Amino acid sequence: MALDLFKRVETRKGLFAVEKITLIYNLLTSILILFLYQEMDHPGQMLLDRAMIAGMTFLLMYLYRLAPCKFSAFIRIAIQMSLLSYWYPDTFEFNRVFPNLDHVFASAEQWIFGGQPAVWFCAKFPEMWVSEPLNMGYFAYYPMILVVVVWYFIYRYDLFEKVSFVVVTAFFIYYLIYIFVPVAGPQFYFPAIGDDNVTQGIFPSIGDYFHHHQELLPGPGYDHGFFYNLVEGSQQVGERPTAAFPSSHVGMSTVLMIMAWRGSKRLFTCLLPFYLLLCGATVYIQAHYLIDSIVGFISAFAIYIVATWMFKRWFAQPMFK
Repeated sequence: MALDLFKRVETRKGLFAVEKITLIYNLLTSILILFLYQEMDHPGQMLLDRAMIAGMTFLLMYLYRLAPCKFSAFIRIAIQMSLLSYWYPDTFEFNRVFPNLDHVFASAEQWIFGGQPAVWFCAKFPEMWVSEPLNMGYFAYYPMILVVVVWYFIYRYDLFEKVSFVVVTAFFIYYLIYIFVPVAGPQFYFPAIGDDNVTQGIFPSIGDYFHHHQELLPGPGYDHGFFYNLVEGSQQVGERPTAAFPSSHVGMSTVLMIMAWRGSKRLFTCLLPFYLLLCGATVYIQAHYLIDSIVGFISAFAIYIVATWMFKRWFAQPMFK
């Protein structure tokens, strides 16, 4: 199959859909920074970062005109998707301003299930044969995104821009929720309140505790495992007390599975084991309450429909003539 990656083509001269939605999110959060300026930790730097991202986006658009082809289009879109690694911890800079809500979600979990499934699951199955596959599934999250997007780029290029837009827009919808619903998850909240409170089902409000503390509970399971240490290392470096409800790991991986199913049943089948392990791992490693994962799964379908509608209604136009 000839990809013609570097063949020069006639292309529209403006922004791609994924760049437009990034600039919209950039603008919305910039406005929010201005409203919360006095309460935020480093608002000036955050605004500067946003100005640089906007400037880079327009610069890439103009550079692209010098050599419009599939490869340079892929680079533009890949850069926007790579910025998700910036936008995710950025949500913490907003929600740390608001009172933490983990006590509400932990109490709801206790009421619904009579305890904490995140504690039961890892305590019941600490063995390597459970821990390693689940950690492997959790670690497969970003490779799953890459696989689905690249598959569309290679095999269904006509849908590549739509797929990248839906992925990035779905992330931004989750990120907006995380900004205004500050839930850190068991791995941050439980160390903050202590094991005794968790055991007794007592979940006190901790207010702005995470504004000054970011202690992370060591992951449960087989701590000598290869995938255990990969997940643990990545969490210690990049995790923040944010983004627990709903679970974007479950939500976004479900969106990816929808797109995989629509694109190729074989691709869907190959990804399915990793998807199932990932969903289980969100509770097993105590990154999420079980209700976070359930709502993450349900919300994925609504978010996929909304993001797809947005693309078709406002942004759909061919990348190449």
